[in-house]
Amino acid sequence: MSSNSELISWTNPEYVAAVVSILSLGALVFYSSLTQSGPTVDEIILVGLVTTLPATIAYELARSFQ
Repeated sequence: MSSNSELISWTNPEYVAAVVSILSLGALVFYSSLTQSGPTVDEIILVGLVTTLPATIAYELARSFQ
């Protein structure tokens, strides 16, 4: 274990962004299990936005409260 390890807290922007990314990816997996067709170009763009946009917003919010 390194000597520079920080305590993980809800105010750490990297931690918040990681949690939001995992939750949004889980929501997409759940949604894709309900649909019957393959992904289209629009759906691929939507997946990219749905996973990166909430993580970016959460990161910036957590950084502003830190």
